[in-house]
Amino acid sequence: MGSVRSAVIVFSRVRHHYRDRAKGKELAPCVAERRPGLRSISTMYLVRTPRLIQQLFPGLTWRNETEERIVHLTFDDGPIPEVTPWVLDQLARFDARATFFCVGHNIEKHPEVYDRLLEEGHLTGNHTFNHLDGWNTDNVTYLQNIRRCDRLVESNLFRPPYGHLRPSQAIFLQRHYQVVMWDVLSGDFDPALSPEDCLKHTLRSIRPGSIVVLHDRIKSFDTLRFVLPRLLETLADQGYRFETVPVHEPRRARRPVAEFA
Repeated sequence: MGSVRSAVIVFSRVRHHYRDRAKGKELAPCVAERRPGLRSISTMYLVRTPRLIQQLFPGLTWRNETEERIVHLTFDDGPIPEVTPWVLDQLARFDARATFFCVGHNIEKHPEVYDRLLEEGHLTGNHTFNHLDGWNTDNVTYLQNIRRCDRLVESNLFRPPYGHLRPSQAIFLQRHYQVVMWDVLSGDFDPALSPEDCLKHTLRSIRPGSIVVLHDRIKSFDTLRFVLPRLLETLADQGYRFETVPVHEPRRARRPVAEFA
């Protein structure tokens, strides 16, 4: 437990170091913002997750260690009829398979869209039922929300919304799920980032085995509509294949929520 807490402290320092470097244009932009409930604590994102951070949390899936030209596109926050079917149409043009981290509430509202994901050979993962932020949610409530989504998503894969997990949450969840993070965060959710820059930074950061985060949600759609077709075409021209995130082991048995208290 102590090592995880230490890693979180180092993670914070590393993020600020890379944010400062980004100001000098050495890296893609990092965005700082205030989040409700966190007082003066600011959060930011990096387009490419530094190798040091990946090494600090080896129990999480950051990328696929391969030299083959394979890329793993992932989509968070759907499924919704306004965006997800369009995403599926774009993927089909390139015979691409992707992994969708689904919000349970959206699956309940749009089961036909979720069914299409599975019918077309894509993989799904748990993204909580109500898109909860682990930093702002007590442990039992957080896991109960994940378990509620479990009833709809039969998958061993889990991705925390915003990438936010408390150390205690991370430790417990790794016993039950393959927790999938990323090494490339496109920033398609960022209204301050132009679609052109989003595409440029994402392409610049991808390498063989990368796990890339995109979003099939309305707020990201204007940027995604520009980025996704060009991303698929460019990577295909470079010889990349588009595959689902590798699953390391079968679906695990879930322990009682009471153990998470």
